[in-house]
Amino acid sequence: MKVFQLSTATEWQPKVAHGETVGFIVKTSHAPERGEKNACRSVFCRPVRGLNIFSAIQPTVSPWAAFGRASGALAAMILFFAAGAMAQATNGLSDAEIQGRQLAQQLLEQGPVTNFVQTGVLNIHADKGKRSEIPLRIQTLVNGTGWQAVYETTSPSNRVRLIVLHETGQPNGYYLWESLEGLDAETDRKATALGGSKIMTPFAGSDFWVADLGQDFFHWPQQKLLKKVVRSSRGCSVLESVNPDPATNGYSRVMSWIDSESLGPLHAEAYDVKGKLLKEYDAKKVKKVNGQWQVEEIEICNDQTGSRTRLEFDLKKQ
Repeated sequence: MKVFQLSTATEWQPKVAHGETVGFIVKTSHAPERGEKNACRSVFCRPVRGLNIFSAIQPTVSPWAAFGRASGALAAMILFFAAGAMAQATNGLSDAEIQGRQLAQQLLEQGPVTNFVQTGVLNIHADKGKRSEIPLRIQTLVNGTGWQAVYETTSPSNRVRLIVLHETGQPNGYYLWESLEGLDAETDRKATALGGSKIMTPFAGSDFWVADLGQDFFHWPQQKLLKKVVRSSRGCSVLESVNPDPATNGYSRVMSWIDSESLGPLHAEAYDVKGKLLKEYDAKKVKKVNGQWQVEEIEICNDQTGSRTRLEFDLKKQ
C-alpha cells in the first residue's frame, strides 16, 4: 500500500498574511507491485485558491517549435516519424473512436489557469430519508506540469481530505486522509494512496466517488464520440468511455454529455459491471462570469440505492 507523508510549513499562517509562498512537501513511496520498481517522489504543494469546475485551457509553447528553431531539418524528420507513429496508434480505429480519443485528451489537457479557493456544502439525501450537510473547501494549485485539487470537509464529525494530482500525460494520483485530528496537531501526517477499485469508493459518505472527483474515466483507453446533440439549450458531444477492467463495485462504462463551448460535463451516466445504470451526474445553473465558466450546483444520484448528493458552491464568497 502506498503512503505519503505531509510536511507542513510551521509558520504558514503569518506568512500567507504577508503574501509569501508557503506550503508542504508530499513524499510518496510504496512497495513494488507487479512490473514496478520501488518508487519515491516529492511534490511541493502550496495553499491555493480553489477549483473551477469548468476550466479554460492554458496556452502553452510547443516544445517542437523551440526545437525546430534550433534544428529545422532534424525537427521535421522527427515530426515525420511521429506522424507515422500516430497513424499506427489509430490504425484500425473508427472515426468515432479517433474523435473520442481526441476529445478525451482535450478534456485531460485542460486545467485551471489560476490558483483559487471554492467553498460549498455537500447535501446528502441517503436512503430511508436520512439527510446530512457537510461543509466542503476546495483548493487548486496550478504548476508547470499540471495541477492538483484538494477537497477537505470542515465538519468536526466528518473530517476528510482528498488530494487529486493531475499531471500531464500521467494517470491521476489520489491521496486520502480520513482522520485529520492528528494531522491538525502535526502528529499524524500519513495518507493512503488510492488506486484501482479503491477510487470507486464514496468521498465523505456522499454519492461522489473519488473517481468522480478526478473524472478518472477520461483516462480509460477506449473512448468513442457517439453523437452531437442539444441538451439544456447547449450544444454537446456525447462521449462514451469504456473501462477495460471494471471492478465488481465500479463503473464499466460512462456516457458524458460534454458542453461544446466550455468543455465541461453537463450530464453523465455511469453503468455498473452488469451494464445497468448506476449513477447520474448533472451540472446545474451553469453561467459565465468574467469570461470564466462557473457552475453553482452539481448533483449525483445513485439510481440503484435511491440516494443523491448535491454539491452547492457558495459563489458569493469566491
